[in-house]
Amino acid sequence: MHFAMPPRKTSRPPPYAARQQTGFRLPPALKNLLRRDKLRLTVLGILGFLTVFWLLGKLGGGSSGSNVPNLPKVAIGSGAPVVIVTVLDPKADPVWTAKIKQNREDYAKKHGYKTFFPNNDQYALNNAPSTWSRIPAMRHAITLYPGSTWFWYLDHNALITNHAIAIHSTLLAPSKLEQHMISNAPVVPPDSVIKTFSNLKGDRIDLVIAQDKDGLAPSSFLVKNGEWAKYFLDVWFDPIYRSYNFQKAEFHALEHIVQWHGTILAKLAMVPQNLINSYASGPASPQNGQFKDGDLVANFPGCDKDDRSCAKEQQPYFDVLEKV
Repeated sequence: MHFAMPPRKTSRPPPYAARQQTGFRLPPALKNLLRRDKLRLTVLGILGFLTVFWLLGKLGGGSSGSNVPNLPKVAIGSGAPVVIVTVLDPKADPVWTAKIKQNREDYAKKHGYKTFFPNNDQYALNNAPSTWSRIPAMRHAITLYPGSTWFWYLDHNALITNHAIAIHSTLLAPSKLEQHMISNAPVVPPDSVIKTFSNLKGDRIDLVIAQDKDGLAPSSFLVKNGEWAKYFLDVWFDPIYRSYNFQKAEFHALEHIVQWHGTILAKLAMVPQNLINSYASGPASPQNGQFKDGDLVANFPGCDKDDRSCAKEQQPYFDVLEKV
């Protein structure tokens, strides 16, 4: 015996099936009023967004570090070719500090460079060692001299000993950089797997630095003005690195970012130490790091620590410079 099965219901009614209208229906006049209010709110929202966007553009349109909006941009290369930046300790012997400043100023005057001498306590470091101040000091210098091409950070422990060498023409010209760049070498000696790039062109270089026996030595380094320089300094000064407690503070932070950021390594030229950072004492590179007569720089790393005296160690070099 068979029973007739009821027809199956579909969950998809045919397109021509009328749907039952239920619920309250708004009067046409009220619907039109709501449409007009919705349109009005949309237009006001768009106008508000555009107004905020315009105000942000006006506020941010001025030069970096300036309170005056819409200052004309200064062309890089229109200023001094090099700005020498040395961070000073306001607690140091003022007589010795004056000599350090005079050493840079005499050299800068000879070659048409500029100098900048901020104190190490004028930047917010969030309890990081004061040596980190070299990074915001360089950023500060770029703001003060936006038309300059290169910015040379040189530690207060170092002296410029050969004033006849114009660093912008003898080293920083692209053709000169290509002659001196150390290619395919470990970034951190002796056996880092990250090595400097080969076949880099001199006009692509924005960071020039040397190694000592222990690693990269940012007691003397040069950065080329531009957006990349600001990016590099901002990355290096990141609060994460300042709070990480690297054994050698910003020195090891620099080695970290150079090895892990290809965008930084691709702009770096590592040069022989005696070109920009010879050591009169300390862990010099065994190949080319020990100071000899005629070198541009004599550095005395750590001369302000462990009961040493930078003034005393540097005095024989000051004596030679005064004779010259």
